[in-house]
Amino acid sequence: MVEDPKWELAILATVQGFYEKLLQDSVGGEVPVPAGLEAISLQEGDGEVHATLDKMRRWLLLLDQAITPAMLRRAFTADIDPEIAEAVLRYYTRKKDTSDVNRDKTDLVATFLYRHPRVPGQWERRGYGLDGSLPLSPFEIALIEILADTDVPSLPEEHVQLLRRFDPLQQEALSYSDLNALLDSEIITRVRDLKQSLESSFYHPGVLATIAPYNAVFGQRFDELFHTAASGIREFASALQEQGGTILGNVDGVDVTVEHVAAMEESELLKIDYSLALDKFRRVSKLRQALERRPPIRRMSYLTKLSAPGSATSTSKTGRAGGATTPAERPRRPVLDVQAMRAAVTPQQVSTEETKIRQVEESIRIFVRVADPKFRQVVPMRFFNLTLTPAEADACSADYLEEKSPRGAVARMLLRIVSVVARMTTELEELKRAENSPSLWKLHADSLIALLESAAALTQNAKNLVTDATDQGANAGEETIKVSVQRLGQRCDLITGTLAPAGAETQTV
Repeated sequence: MVEDPKWELAILATVQGFYEKLLQDSVGGEVPVPAGLEAISLQEGDGEVHATLDKMRRWLLLLDQAITPAMLRRAFTADIDPEIAEAVLRYYTRKKDTSDVNRDKTDLVATFLYRHPRVPGQWERRGYGLDGSLPLSPFEIALIEILADTDVPSLPEEHVQLLRRFDPLQQEALSYSDLNALLDSEIITRVRDLKQSLESSFYHPGVLATIAPYNAVFGQRFDELFHTAASGIREFASALQEQGGTILGNVDGVDVTVEHVAAMEESELLKIDYSLALDKFRRVSKLRQALERRPPIRRMSYLTKLSAPGSATSTSKTGRAGGATTPAERPRRPVLDVQAMRAAVTPQQVSTEETKIRQVEESIRIFVRVADPKFRQVVPMRFFNLTLTPAEADACSADYLEEKSPRGAVARMLLRIVSVVARMTTELEELKRAENSPSLWKLHADSLIALLESAAALTQNAKNLVTDATDQGANAGEETIKVSVQRLGQRCDLITGTLAPAGAETQTV
């Protein structure tokens, strides 16, 4: 591609000025610039353009070594001139550098341009290709225009197929309701590997137009989950500090204290380098998991010793001996409007619970199939033992679960019922253990509400199955299903009574 060298020099000069400003902020002073590349020289220079271009390219390669993706992330704020971002994007795509660092920088700049269109709502309208038939997103059209003077790589068919994986990955990212689940899914690593597999095609306008919207959606979801996790940790740390405790939990062999949490800057964590950030995010996630596993009675055992009669801290700050709390001082749990919350359950919540239920199904099946026949009816769960009826145990170990037959349908129904009962019981136990953490308590309450909806659909399906079997004259399994459905109903009643006790004032949370 033949290009006006003065145009390329103008692009590189814009990138140089941007880079120098970043480095000045980092080192706290002026950055020495090679002779002939000063701003005034570039503006007045009438010398050999090609020689200046060669010098400029080498100078920018050196500056590239000092500019990290984290520095760009901090620099690209909503008030930055879009012309600068477009010039930097042109520079990165022209380099044809497939290194991780250059790809990360290009990824970040393209996502910035998507998040901050020149005209609000610009990317929401649809456009068409020059032939009038190929539908293109407005963002892709904009990228084609920005990179029109760049020799972009062709897009092979195998890379077109890879791009189709981003939509399912975006839906998966949106399905996670907490930071632990998102990080455990390894979706960040999977997407990073997918971007690497695109090689030089990564710099194609169509690829950037696919990846940038994914990044924007994923980034927003990740920030929400991270802030929720950090908020829960801060609430627990504050409550612990008020009661005299200092150590929240142990992560990777290191005690995490109240002081550590107080020093945690969430906004800064979201701006640091990718590799360091991911490690820190995992530590926050592990701490959150550690707090969730600590039941209140164990959490208070140390404090109980301190408040025993005669101990040095047995008198509270208010002068009341023993440090005993009155009913008015204990955390007040909101009484939920269960019916209103059930009506507001989203398909995403149901989908998230469906994934967990399937995991429980698999765990129960594995245990029952390998357990001693004498003990297979008692399945050890995390907080309790799940007792199965003989019919349920038979169904869980059946080798005909995939059959399209009455007995296969009955077995699948029984397995699903016991799995939902197990999930409900687990969430009820988690709810009890989250009494001192309003944010955690609310998360488990939301899961129970979604499980009530799953149970309602399951109960109706069970009734339909019994009706169909009766119509066909096949009554096998009818009574066993009724017994299991009855237990499911009892569990639903227990959940409703726990979240909205009779006679309590209802609040919408």
